Amino acid sequence: MTAETNKAAVTAFYDLMFNQCQPAEAVRRYVGSSYTQHNPVVADGQNAFIEYFERMAREYPGKRVEFRRVLADGDFVVLHCYQHWPGDHDYAGIDIFRFDDNGKIVEHWDVLQVLPDPADAKNDNGMF
Repeated sequence: MTAETNKAAVTAFYDLMFNQCQPAEAVRRYVGSSYTQHNPVVADGQNAFIEYFERMAREYPGKRVEFRRVLADGDFVVLHCYQHWPGDHDYAGIDIFRFDDNGKIVEHWDVLQVLPDPADAKNDNGMF
């Protein structure tokens, strides 16, 4: 698979599961037979992923993500995201996805940071 193909697959996967609240369909289309999760609050596997994001859709209706950067290197795609969680904080996020030889997502890492109040920032550069 090419870097551009992998980037398109990751953004389509993430949009489908997060913005459109269809994690089962996102997994069906884009995830391989195994799914290793490195986020400590989400269990390994396809079913755990689906259950977690179905719960997030119920608890945070209207949640959405904006992709600010999409980078690819070999079998890896990195997203720099602006996550909106209604009734909670907004976050800057970095998600890393690994693809298998069949072009399917099989592994995920992420790091999230609450967006600070701009008045509290020590510079004017912003998170994005």
